[in-house]
Amino acid sequence: MSNTTTLVRGWKLTREDGRVMGFTDCDVDLTVEGVTYEAAAALSPSEAVTSLGLAVDEQEVQGGINSDAVTEEDLARGLFDGAKVEVIEIDWSTQTRHATVGHYYLGEVSRTEVSFTAELRSEAGNLAQKRGRYVTSTCDAELGDARCGFDATALQLSGTIATLIGEADFVVEELADDTDKSYSGGVLVWTSGANLGQRHDVRAHRGNNLGLWRAPLDPVSVGDEFDLLPGCDKSISTCHDRYSNSANFRGFPTIVGEEAFTYAVPGESGHDGASRNDF
Repeated sequence: MSNTTTLVRGWKLTREDGRVMGFTDCDVDLTVEGVTYEAAAALSPSEAVTSLGLAVDEQEVQGGINSDAVTEEDLARGLFDGAKVEVIEIDWSTQTRHATVGHYYLGEVSRTEVSFTAELRSEAGNLAQKRGRYVTSTCDAELGDARCGFDATALQLSGTIATLIGEADFVVEELADDTDKSYSGGVLVWTSGANLGQRHDVRAHRGNNLGLWRAPLDPVSVGDEFDLLPGCDKSISTCHDRYSNSANFRGFPTIVGEEAFTYAVPGESGHDGASRNDF
């Protein structure tokens, strides 16, 4: 007799931190090859699209943030970004693998207060990603990394929220009034309070005011402490003038841009089609 009616779908997810989780659309938990697949509501799939050749296969999975396995905090910290996903068919009557559907990785994850949606992209999607260095006028290193070589911790500042302006904006007494933009584009790490350990990108710094791109998961309070690392706009002028690190600049500041190919300027005369170079 066919076992079609005993087949269910399973997802084995391996996060970047090494944690392995299993989910299934069966109504009971299943254990297959040492992995426990959590039942029902954790994930539900959309229609899968399979392509020939090296085209990227895509599908979506949706789920509720309602279990110990998937939390709002882990999603916000990016622990699920890029996770490897193995999709299999399981014979629930024997709790064995029936077939391997495919191997994927998690792409973009979007979320609301009670649910999330994640793209499953096939491994062929890695072939479509741009890799290697970009030839641009700006630096492609991150401030303080090995390629940058600058000791960003020397400019680290420890601060405390003095006044709340909004969910992601507040006043910090430790920031000097005459300091402008020095921490814009930087990173804030909470060292106390309800958001301990979370990292946030700094949107703006003006005087004693600091603004984040995204509100923390839990409301912040006056007295919450944090460490603040400076930002960098990746320009040669900032690298040279502020950090005295132009010797390690990882961009091409003298590269010719598109403006070099603009031959005619409105209002200028003498454009007769002749070469612009004198030999």
